[in-house]
Amino acid sequence: MKTLMNIVMAIVGVLVSLAVGFGMISGTLTVPYVQSIVPIAGYIVVIGTVIGLILGIIKGASK
Repeated sequence: MKTLMNIVMAIVGVLVSLAVGFGMISGTLTVPYVQSIVPIAGYIVVIGTVIGLILGIIKGASK
């Protein structure tokens, strides 16, 4: 049961991170006074999420 919950939480975390990142890139989500760097931060979020997902899969496969 704990493993299933961990998988569900990981999937939800990835989906939320990607939604926020792509929202920042497209301009849907903004941060007042720093709009010029929001798309860059969005790319960082998306890239970080993808890297974290890959590393998580590698770590899970090595167990």
